[in-house]
Amino acid sequence: MTDLDQRAAKTMPRTIVDIHVLQTVPPSNLNRDDTGSPKTARYGGVVRARVSSQAWKRSTRTAFDALLDRTELGVRSKRLVELLGDEIVGQDSTLADRAPELAKAVLAAVGIKVAAPRGKKEVPEESGYLVFLSNSQIAALAALAVEHGRTGAAIDKKAAKKAADTEHSVDVALFGRMVAEDTDLNVDAAAQVAHALSVHAVETEYDYFTAVDDHKNADEEEDAGAGMIGTVEFNSSTLYRYATVDVDRLAENLSDAKATRRAVEAFVRGFVLSMPTGKQNTFANRTLPDAVYVVLRETQSINLVGAFEEAITTQPRIPAAITALATHATEVQDAYGEAPVAAWTFGPGERLAPLADIATRGDADSTVAAVGEAVAARLS
Repeated sequence: MTDLDQRAAKTMPRTIVDIHVLQTVPPSNLNRDDTGSPKTARYGGVVRARVSSQAWKRSTRTAFDALLDRTELGVRSKRLVELLGDEIVGQDSTLADRAPELAKAVLAAVGIKVAAPRGKKEVPEESGYLVFLSNSQIAALAALAVEHGRTGAAIDKKAAKKAADTEHSVDVALFGRMVAEDTDLNVDAAAQVAHALSVHAVETEYDYFTAVDDHKNADEEEDAGAGMIGTVEFNSSTLYRYATVDVDRLAENLSDAKATRRAVEAFVRGFVLSMPTGKQNTFANRTLPDAVYVVLRETQSINLVGAFEEAITTQPRIPAAITALATHATEVQDAYGEAPVAAWTFGPGERLAPLADIATRGDADSTVAAVGEAVAARLS
């Protein structure tokens, strides 16, 4: 590539999808720290409720099961010998007795080391870290192992590495992959997810609970004391959530424009509508967003958390948060010339009006479809 080509590439418009969500959650403990307390962060001089990016990435990935075909998804695991062994047997049941041996052989050809877990006996060897492989890659690696088992010919290392580094799944392409032993197999993530923060200050509260021993309670001669007592920590919050997708990176990872469109649509829907499941049975806290603002940009991703640097103290809180988000988005756009290519919004009620003034209002389905169409047009 010439210097002129390089300069032209740097100035070419990009395709970036930013997703902003405001979501109110009642008493809950979506994401706990090592002591069981709801995670928090200090921002704008006050303590905020926080839900880690990892928690919402996990819930988004889980949502993909209902949004995409399994052939487009992957598996993240340390138990690669067992995983590949099952696929080897599925491809050739006569190799069942040799499946672990063949699985280890193909992993060695890729450059992934496995060993028996410490303190555990009679279990399959594991890699020293989680490895993210697409279902297509698992099938391709198993096919090499099967051929090795049938013919005895050595597994070609180049073929094994190629099998592990082509036909990436949507989740691998979006969230990336790191292989410590061979950086050539790394995949740069196309999506980034911010830690969700409450738009206001929070205080952790405590729920004191008791549990009755049914059998003891039925005995009139026993005391009426509880069989167990304890406390659960929780808070309530209106969260600002943000994620962004570098569509160009995603297209590069997937090498397929149609798959890229499906991936963007699944990510927008999955991120917006999913929730971490921490203490879900205790609090039944599942809600849907109060407002969603999706922006198509061609310069850079822009997190609008600055709208809430000054904690919201007014009531009702949700309309105030929507107004603050719309106002900050407009101010950033005007100050930096960051006019979006397109913007969409959806959410219940008339309180969405400030965002509807700067974006096309629709519903979840029409917005996802519109984003997909816009992405497809730019990719073509």
